[in-house]
Amino acid sequence: MSGAVAVLVMEMQRGVLGSFPDLCWPGLIPNSAALLTAARARGIPVVHCTAAFRVDRAGTHTDNCPFIVRLLRDPAHMLEGTPAVDVLPELLGPGDLESRRYHGFSPFTGTTLDARLRALGVRHVVALGVSLNLGIPGLALEAVNLGYRVTVVEDAVSGVPREYALAVLKHTVSLLATRTTTAALLADWSAAEVTR
Repeated sequence: MSGAVAVLVMEMQRGVLGSFPDLCWPGLIPNSAALLTAARARGIPVVHCTAAFRVDRAGTHTDNCPFIVRLLRDPAHMLEGTPAVDVLPELLGPGDLESRRYHGFSPFTGTTLDARLRALGVRHVVALGVSLNLGIPGLALEAVNLGYRVTVVEDAVSGVPREYALAVLKHTVSLLATRTTTAALLADWSAAEVTR
């Protein structure tokens, strides 16, 4: 991997996976945890890209997207300050960063994520989390537009239905990003350490 790397963890939050249990593909959480542990051990920044809504919905477009309209029928969905917006505890580490957004589906628009990554000297992002329906393709597209190289860890992402999500990996994500697996990425990181 060329350039400084950061790992972006997309919406691995209690309320997201709790609301959409079909996103909990086998291996999603343990593969993500293994990658994050390895990243931290190598000094690679981990950034949790999270979503939340204010109770008053200030700062959120509430009527421009059918999916958001549907989500917000539940007045308690992903409210700031509730356990629903917490990152899964098994994925959190000391020193991890968080980039929270209050509207939209991708982590760069309307947040300080790009500025933070540039301040860290990051030129290459590794993406994992949910979902292949919206968040991961949005992350990859925006990152490429901003000049980052992108790697998506295909056994640490998910989407619904599964057949559709696998097609997105093959026909959309592969046009934007390098695809890899947890085992292959860990092997790459280990090999890079040996050659230093």
